Amino acid sequence: MSAYVKEVSTADWDTEVLDAPVPVVVDFWAPWCGPCRVVAPEVEKLAEKAAGTTRFVKLNIDENRDLAVKYGVMSIPTIAKFERGTLVSQVVGARKADALASELGI
Repeated sequence: MSAYVKEVSTADWDTEVLDAPVPVVVDFWAPWCGPCRVVAPEVEKLAEKAAGTTRFVKLNIDENRDLAVKYGVMSIPTIAKFERGTLVSQVVGARKADALASELGI
């Protein structure tokens, strides 16, 4: 994990994502997922670039299935953007940092 992307779980989801004062980008992933490992450095790049204006977190769907189900995550990686507790956009599949920024509106 980097200084720019924090691992979250069901326990701190509300505080870190839903109640956040800034937009939050969530990387829904799993350790066994190859494309998740490919997109992780791209999420890191974007997180570093957007530091201070957008929070970036990772959620392991194997350990937090309830949240994956709640938000309809059917394929991973799913990169989702939340604003004021509401899911506003999401991207499924690995992308480069610039494509993620464009598609998520960051």
